[in-house]
Amino acid sequence: MPWREASIMSQRLEFVTLAVPEGANIRRLCRRFGISPKTGYKWLHRFREGGVQALEDCSRRPHSSPNRTPHSIEQAILEVRDAHPVWGGRKIRARLETQGMNDLPSVSTITAILRRNGRVDPEQADKHKPWRRFEAEAPNALWQMDFKGHFRLAELRCHPLTVLDDHSRYLLGVYACADERSETVQGHLTTVFRRYGLPERMLVDNGSPWGSDEIHQHTSLTVWLMQLGIDVSHSRPYHPQTLGKCERFHRTLKAEAIGKRVFHNLKHCQQHFDGWRYVYNFHRPHEALGMAIPASRYRESPREFPNSLPPMEYGPGDEVRKVQVKGVISFRNREFKVGGAFRGHHVALRPATTDGVFDVFFSHHKVAEIDLNNNNRSA
Repeated sequence: MPWREASIMSQRLEFVTLAVPEGANIRRLCRRFGISPKTGYKWLHRFREGGVQALEDCSRRPHSSPNRTPHSIEQAILEVRDAHPVWGGRKIRARLETQGMNDLPSVSTITAILRRNGRVDPEQADKHKPWRRFEAEAPNALWQMDFKGHFRLAELRCHPLTVLDDHSRYLLGVYACADERSETVQGHLTTVFRRYGLPERMLVDNGSPWGSDEIHQHTSLTVWLMQLGIDVSHSRPYHPQTLGKCERFHRTLKAEAIGKRVFHNLKHCQQHFDGWRYVYNFHRPHEALGMAIPASRYRESPREFPNSLPPMEYGPGDEVRKVQVKGVISFRNREFKVGGAFRGHHVALRPATTDGVFDVFFSHHKVAEIDLNNNNRSA
């Protein structure tokens, strides 16, 4: 099977980046990228022999060329800035280093060059402030997912959906969506899961389609994720910093990929997002990664996306109940509310540490608690 037409070079680079680490499952990667093992091994061999340039269909320069451009260092700095108008001195220096340039000036000197050539707005520069960072300890341990605020196209609005690996800052997907419905998100997540495998946990916001509040925190989308064996966490209400990487990333997305550009339609917008995602993962140095690129720290997940949802299994000591249409279960001649998102599914009741209190589980996820000591007919 051939490579897909769009962004062939970026797909080749992404494939070999994930295939190079020791222990990588090459055949599984070939299946996820939709290519034959013969094609996959061919490009992996070329990459090992000749690096990124060997992935081109036709070589554009000798392998021994140390620099990206013959222009002076100052001109090279300005060219990178012009290509990425919101990058600062650190990112520009790191980018030029990866392109093979030596004897580069300090970050402060690069900033001075930008100022001298009118590439820096002093008022905008003063607005940038450091973020307090934390990260998951390994790739795919935690993904963050959210919608960035929508913006207007020619005839409708675009709702950008982003999926980000917490550990590596690798951008797994950025999608130009016409709405924020569960079906839309599930369709794009299916694409991501088939390419990269399943994460251990996903962090989402409070609101549609993730869940509205503590009482109604589960939706058909989060139930689907739990069926896949993915733990789902919600950010604290009114605390967007819980999704700090997504929030910070959305600032970058707005500045670098959206800006004041005019997009004709969603397809036009998606094409631009795809090209920028490649730059973000493979070219753009990240300060939180010591100026490394996200692709250098990301590895695909070994957990495969199943062709069908696995059956729900509970222990012999569990009391299993089917959630009814109104989101309630019947237990000990009383009705207790579990949540409308679980209607039609089976849940398990297990005694808690307090007499008369039972924890309600969906798969291995605790989703509710019922108290028989409560005199109300439902909880």
